[in-house]
Amino acid sequence: MDAYFWIILAVGLLSTVICLAAGIMKKAPNDATILSVAAVEVALVVYLVGSIIRVIAGETIAGEAWEFWGYLVTAMLLPPAAVYWSILERTRWSNFVLAAVGVTALVMAARMNQIWY
Repeated sequence: MDAYFWIILAVGLLSTVICLAAGIMKKAPNDATILSVAAVEVALVVYLVGSIIRVIAGETIAGEAWEFWGYLVTAMLLPPAAVYWSILERTRWSNFVLAAVGVTALVMAARMNQIWY
């Protein structure tokens, strides 16, 4: 596991906990929940930039490259989609949608790590 995975692990789990807590407390999506999901997106952007730099530097992806990049692009689409959902539906249930982003990004980062190595 590389540093990118550990960053996604920390940020993703923290975001999930924040969003789950807000949902359990029956709060509508707020700055804390939306910004925690934005932090997941920032971590994924760091993963993207780091991966591009590694490829340019000559590292090769052990698995299928299209699969790695597909996972990364898909993971990067989830946070904006969940935030959009939470803006449209201002109920506590949107926090559970936001909470799913952190866990999903974590699982996808684990899979991307398997593909890379």
